[in-house]
Amino acid sequence: MQSLFNNLGLDWKLLLSQAANFFLVLIILRLTVYKPLIELMKKRRARIEEGLMKATEADRRLAGIGELQKEKLKEAERQGIAVIKSAEEQAKVRERQILEEAAKSEADIIARAKERAAADEAAALRKVESEAVHLVKEILIRTVQVKPDAVDEALIAKVAQEARHPTA
Repeated sequence: MQSLFNNLGLDWKLLLSQAANFFLVLIILRLTVYKPLIELMKKRRARIEEGLMKATEADRRLAGIGELQKEKLKEAERQGIAVIKSAEEQAKVRERQILEEAAKSEADIIARAKERAAADEAAALRKVESEAVHLVKEILIRTVQVKPDAVDEALIAKVAQEARHPTA
């Protein structure tokens, strides 16, 4: 075996010392660097997993909040529709009341207008009657003053003109 090492150009003592140095460095590195590095990686992995779990929980809560928001919006929409229907019903009731009041008011106005028209008509009739009486009086007075032979068309036109436009 020694000839094999010599042919390859290796010194077995040197190889053995290098192997011992390697294992010694391996043990020292394992104790000082590898274990703390593994612990650090475990802690990091745990934090990452915790962050992922919290993110998943946050997503789940966010989805729940989204559903709650949709429910609240639907409820608000239902309430809004109910308020609108109520307002429409109240408006219809108020409209009926206003129309009834308007009909009553219209009937009152018509009745008062009829009464006023009747009163105006009666007043106008009284005025016409009084004017007619006055005209008849004047015609009789003038007829008595004029001789029946003197009545002609010009006199009749003059009396009619005075009757249309009496002078006070």
